[in-house]
Amino acid sequence: MDQTTAALASRLGIQPQSIRAAVCRNGSYYGITPTARLPNGRLLWPGDAFQRILEVKERK
Repeated sequence: MDQTTAALASRLGIQPQSIRAAVCRNGSYYGITPTARLPNGRLLWPGDAFQRILEVKERK
């Protein structure tokens, strides 16, 4: 199930704006792109985004 930027940021222990800024600059956050951009501007992320981000961070 997709999750919001706020939910993803909360699980990662960061501010949602950090994720939004990275998407604005790079088009993704740690190589993961949002699954949808809602009409109100909010981003939806894949349900496994948290785990995928942790895996990328561990490799670095």
